[in-house]
Amino acid sequence: MAPRPTWQGHLRLSLVSCPVALYTATNRAKDVSFNMLHKDTHNRIRMIPTDPELGPVERSDIVKGFQIEKDRYVIVTPEEIDNVRLESTRTIDIDRFVDEDDIDRLYWNDPYFLVPDGKVAVEAFTVIREAMAKAGKVALGRVVMHQRERLLAMEPRDKGLLAYTLRTFDEVKKPEDVFDDIPTVKADPNMVAIAEKIIEQQEGPFDPSQFKDHYEQALKKLIEDKEKNAGRTVTAPEQEDTKVVDLMEALRRSLGEKAGSARREAAKPRAAAKEPAKRRAPAKKRA
Repeated sequence: MAPRPTWQGHLRLSLVSCPVALYTATNRAKDVSFNMLHKDTHNRIRMIPTDPELGPVERSDIVKGFQIEKDRYVIVTPEEIDNVRLESTRTIDIDRFVDEDDIDRLYWNDPYFLVPDGKVAVEAFTVIREAMAKAGKVALGRVVMHQRERLLAMEPRDKGLLAYTLRTFDEVKKPEDVFDDIPTVKADPNMVAIAEKIIEQQEGPFDPSQFKDHYEQALKKLIEDKEKNAGRTVTAPEQEDTKVVDLMEALRRSLGEKAGSARREAAKPRAAAKEPAKRRAPAKKRA
C-alpha cells in the first residue's frame, strides 16, 4: 500500500511549475507506545470531552477558540480558517538559492521527499531538479502545512528532491543564553592531546544502521519478558557507577584500552586454508 502524501500542490521556479507531492521521510511506526488502561478491568480508557459545568459533550458542540487573556477567547470557525489562504497553501514558490553551509544546523527540522505528482509533471520536475543540481545550491521556498507556513529547504536527491522544513528565527533560542553560564577554563594541553588520540582511534564512516535505540530495545525486552512470565515484574539490572574521579587517568585508560583492542585485533591469526589430509599408505599384509 502506497503511503499517503502529507501535502499536494505545485512546485514553481519562475514561470516553470509542476504538480508535486510531499511525503514524510521518517517512520515512527516501530516506536513503543503504551495505551491507558483501567488498573482493574484492563479496558482501554476513552478520552471523553467534558465541560466543567455541563459534563460530557458531543464533538459537534466543540468550537475552536484562541485565548487572548484568562477566560477570554476569540472563536474561529473552520470556514474562516479555510478562507485564510496564502499562495503557499497550494504552491511551493522557489524564491532564493543559498549555500548549504549558510543554514545553521539549529534551523534544520523534519525531512520530506518531494516528488512529481503524476506522469504529466515528470518533465518539468526533471528540468527543475537538474537545474538545481548544476547550480549546487539549496533552494528555499514556503509551504503551508498543519495550519502553519513553513520555510522549506530543497536539494536534489536521486530522482527526486529532499526537502527539510526549517525552524523560524523566533523558534530558535540564542546559544549564548545557555552557553554564557559555562565557566571559562583553560584546558590542559596534555589532556587535549590524549583526547585527540582517542578521537583518531574512534574515527570512521557514518553508518546509521549501526545506531540502535537501546532504550526502546530495553522496553521491548521488558514487555517480552513480562509476557513470557505471565505478567511477573521484571527488574532491570543496575548499571555500574561510571563516575570519573581523575580526568587525566580516565583519558589515559581510554587511550590504552583503545590501543590494546586494536593490537588484539591485529594479532588475531587469520584462518589458514585447510589442506587436504594426506592419505596413509595401506599396511603391508603379513605372510
